[in-house]
Amino acid sequence: MSVKEKVRERVSVQETTTKNNEIILYNDDVNTFDHVIETLMRVCEHTVEQAEQCSLIVHYNGKCTVKTGPINKLKPQCTLLLEAGLSAEII
Repeated sequence: MSVKEKVRERVSVQETTTKNNEIILYNDDVNTFDHVIETLMRVCEHTVEQAEQCSLIVHYNGKCTVKTGPINKLKPQCTLLLEAGLSAEII
């Protein structure tokens, strides 16, 4: 004869909600694809593929979220994008 045991577990889940801001990159008629890609790789630590995809999204849609995170981390990155001549803002 076999005995089956039922085990009841109590699981506690805690979620931490933090507001993630976004750096939005906007299209312009000034910067080349190469400049945008190189800047995204340097400033936002994108891979080549990520930077290329973001540059195409910006080109065809007019804007793209290129980085998310806490505001204190995004501010210096957005400043570097602006200094490089790109159009960007944090929302």
